[in-house]
Order: sequence, then structure tokens, then C-alpha cells
Amino acid sequence: MFQFTVPGMTCGGCARRVTNAILSVDPTAEVITDPPTHDVKVHTRADERALVAALAEAGYPAERKDQPGTA
Repeated sequence: MFQFTVPGMTCGGCARRVTNAILSVDPTAEVITDPPTHDVKVHTRADERALVAALAEAGYPAERKDQPGTA
């Protein structure tokens, strides 16, 4: 699972575009978006760089959130 912060995701429409960008990389991914906090959780086997590139291409640059136990 990957967790991202997507500062440009501010509404439901943005969340749909973020979800669609991720699904373009992995159509089987499970995507959970939370526009008020700009958080995106993705359950996928896709490469993190491919997800970040797809989000940037869609106009939503993303940053990986630090996850507990990964520091």
C-alpha cells in the first residue's frame, strides 16, 4: 500500500481525476481519497514511480507520506 499527499486534490471532482489517473496505471487498484486532508491511499502492485508520474501528468503532483515503521 502507498500513501500520498496530493495538495491539489480539493474536491470530489479532483478525487475522481486522481482515482482515474491511478487506475490508468493499475485498473485493479483500490484507491481511497480524502479531499479535505489531501490524503490518498492506494492498494496496488504497481510501481510507485508510475503512480506518481500518472498523477503529475493528470495535474496532481503527489508526495509519498511517511509510513510508520518505514523510516
